[in-house]
Amino acid sequence: MPAEPVPAAGESYTGGLRRVARVVLLDPRDRILLLHGHEPDDPADDWWFTPGGGVEGDETREQAALRELAEETGITEVELGPVLWRRRCSFPFAGRRWDQDEWYYLARTTRTETAATALTELERRSVTGSRWWTYPELARAHETVYPTRLAGLLRTLLDEGPPAGPVTLDTEIVQ
Repeated sequence: MPAEPVPAAGESYTGGLRRVARVVLLDPRDRILLLHGHEPDDPADDWWFTPGGGVEGDETREQAALRELAEETGITEVELGPVLWRRRCSFPFAGRRWDQDEWYYLARTTRTETAATALTELERRSVTGSRWWTYPELARAHETVYPTRLAGLLRTLLDEGPPAGPVTLDTEIVQ
């Protein structure tokens, strides 16, 4: 799973539970944008994931979501919606274990061109691109996608709209 290897300048990460904001970005055709990443030293160990990252300094999670989206995709023209889901996860990445408290925000955009504008050095070595996915494509995917139930979560979101309040997802622990 993707993560920054070291806290960014001013980030409040202390080695405990890292506060993370992620974005479920949908285009006018209800496609979701996912980034493609891999373990820095093993491109075969790869996965797809939503844009996002750690909260820095005293910024809010909403501010972190918008900043990370801009840095990782170049997309700044978005309508940031509610928190859809919350999840805790733990995974190995770049030689260490990451324990995260992730909030997933809904966002909509009309822009579909992406260009990473401010990746960290590790992200440049481990993020290989992005792709817009339809629900059927995501449901049929054989690739690893995080969170692991994303296809079903997207289907529910498209069918029912955002939940009345954030849904707590099962904790994911990747060995």
